Amino acid sequence: MSVKINSKYLENYAIEFSKKVCDQYFSSKKYMTGTEILGLTPSKQVNFFVIKSLFEAWHAELEKLKSNPYFDYRDNNVHRALNEFMNVLSRSIKIDRENFEPLLGEAVAFSILLALEPLSFFKNEFEKPAAGSVNDFLKENKKYYKWHTSLIENLIDRAGISQTKDAYLAALIQNFDQQKDKLKSAEELLSELKETLYLDFDILFEVVSDLPKVSEPETVPEEQSDIVEEQEVQIKEEVATKEEEIVAVEKVEVTSKVYKTADSSQAIDPLQAWAKFESEQYSVMKGTIGELSESIGINQRFMFTKELFDGNPDLMKHALKSIDQCDSFMEAISFVNERYVAELNWDKNSEPVEEFLQLIFRKFDQKG
Repeated sequence: MSVKINSKYLENYAIEFSKKVCDQYFSSKKYMTGTEILGLTPSKQVNFFVIKSLFEAWHAELEKLKSNPYFDYRDNNVHRALNEFMNVLSRSIKIDRENFEPLLGEAVAFSILLALEPLSFFKNEFEKPAAGSVNDFLKENKKYYKWHTSLIENLIDRAGISQTKDAYLAALIQNFDQQKDKLKSAEELLSELKETLYLDFDILFEVVSDLPKVSEPETVPEEQSDIVEEQEVQIKEEVATKEEEIVAVEKVEVTSKVYKTADSSQAIDPLQAWAKFESEQYSVMKGTIGELSESIGINQRFMFTKELFDGNPDLMKHALKSIDQCDSFMEAISFVNERYVAELNWDKNSEPVEEFLQLIFRKFDQKG
């Protein structure tokens, strides 16, 4: 038996949780402050993930500033001034409901993902920093992780560990294999959220059987066996005919749909993407993915569904299965350009698109 997360229920729960908290808080106040965020919900992890999102936004703005060619941001005086500015900002957080509610919903969703799939969650975190900066990233962000911290604590300033993302992933997997039986259960961690809004684990967890269901054979009298056999043959023929008709209809529907075509400025350049990933650390991971539809982590599945596939998990599932049927990286990217880039208004330079392309790159040994 295996367990999957009901991503639609997860998304709806995060939205309802955020709405309930905000309805209560903003009924009497106009702005949320940093001090109040830290005690906003019974879940310390949710509260700290909100703070984490705020400072990630600050760092994104800082990187934009550093791209300005007229100032030296490596100067020690500038560095100290920026740190002081950060301290001032941290004491001056002031957010209205419109901007705060989505942050809280995202924090709830990622808290649930961390509780359910800590390995996948931290793998995704390792992808955020630049190459060679995972250690600094973990040192800076460890204060925001309140659950499953034992998985990453001994990775910080660890002697002998290579500063590549692959090395940190390998060490993380080793920690998880050693500790998985000792980690707190998701039910125990997520009980904190239940204090605010009931979380139905029976709906959140979808238990899927790994084996085909086998029915008990019925005992058929010998004199009726020939009749039953003829009926079975007839039924199989009728089912096969129906299946052929359904496939034919599906083919007509697929070929008749007109997709919005991506122009040259919007389309993904497969040669450029291949060269980029091949020159980075992902080249050693080429061919490590079998089927995309079975290899994407829960947090990635949630992000791709939300950011790339218009919140439609069935659309993403169909896309992954279609890409799995492609024979090369070039063919897969051509398919993505044709079906999704313009149709769903993808930004080819965005992080979700780049992460999606990385997975496709890892699937195919051949460029095409």
